[in-house]
Amino acid sequence: MWLVLTVDLAHVAFARFTRPAGDSWTSEERPIGFPATQLVASWTARTPPGSWIEVALRARTARGALTKWYVMGRWSEHGDPRTSVPGQGDEDGDVAVDTFVARRPVVSYQVRVASHGAGARVTGLGVMASAVPQRPVVPSVPGAAVAVELAVPRHSQYAHAGHHPRWDGGGANWCSPTSVAMVLGFWGRGPGPAEVAWVGDGDPAPVVDHAAMGTYDESYQGTGNWPFNVAYAGRYGLAGFITRLRSAVELEAFVRSGIPVITSQSFKAHELPGSSYSTDGHILVVTGFTAGGDVIVNDPAAPDDATVRRVYPRAAFENVWLRSSGSGGIAYILHPPEHPLPPCTNGNW
Repeated sequence: MWLVLTVDLAHVAFARFTRPAGDSWTSEERPIGFPATQLVASWTARTPPGSWIEVALRARTARGALTKWYVMGRWSEHGDPRTSVPGQGDEDGDVAVDTFVARRPVVSYQVRVASHGAGARVTGLGVMASAVPQRPVVPSVPGAAVAVELAVPRHSQYAHAGHHPRWDGGGANWCSPTSVAMVLGFWGRGPGPAEVAWVGDGDPAPVVDHAAMGTYDESYQGTGNWPFNVAYAGRYGLAGFITRLRSAVELEAFVRSGIPVITSQSFKAHELPGSSYSTDGHILVVTGFTAGGDVIVNDPAAPDDATVRRVYPRAAFENVWLRSSGSGGIAYILHPPEHPLPPCTNGNW
């Protein structure tokens, strides 16, 4: 199954396709519905040893010209290859690890997937087009005055400080795979004992080390590539995609439907009371909401598992997550295919 989606303003287009494995597939040109400045592709796929896929995008500018094809990632669950592709910039735009950043607005796009080797199979594909507004974040009004919290396992990335320098060394660098490991654990998915035997005895959470190994981007030399984290979760049967949400109201809709959400944010310590740290970019898991509407998270930046659960003030959390100087509301949505998403009325998912 293929899913192509466009989000940000009141526009969404879904298409489902099937094709034989082992060759190239190109979508029709998909109108966006507004002048977009960024495109992010995400996917899930199974790639037996020796096989891999390449995902590429091209877009049409507001002046009517088509851009070249930009490679958004080369992916194998076994890591040969698993890499973003630097050095693609031209007058139309560039790829910043996992995001096509347009130098002139684009109004439509095509996505292309090429399979290499025997048995590669794409199980889901999404494209997000967005234009993050350059304006202050307006705090949302809390919804139901009833607390909700999902029982997501708690893992600290800092419990892995110095682990496996080959995959960026744990500690401050493993927030994204630690968050994905927590969500996989919530759904009862993830690597089995044989898959993590290489980690070694005494590791506090071998599933985190495995997730770091399974998301590492050879070019970026880190584990924070957004679609690579979604693709890793797909290895264990989860559906997933990258999108931008508009408010904590939408986060709460997912949590109340039983789906924890992984979010990306950046902030100084004083901007997010209770965090006690500053970051240029950080990934955590939204697991619930208090009766007053504040945000309950599993924050892997905690020093140990016992302090991973945090409660952050709603308005402060929305500000550091949604603002244009940060991620603009980036979220990983990961769920079993049979578990429905909450209703959507504005094109975000």
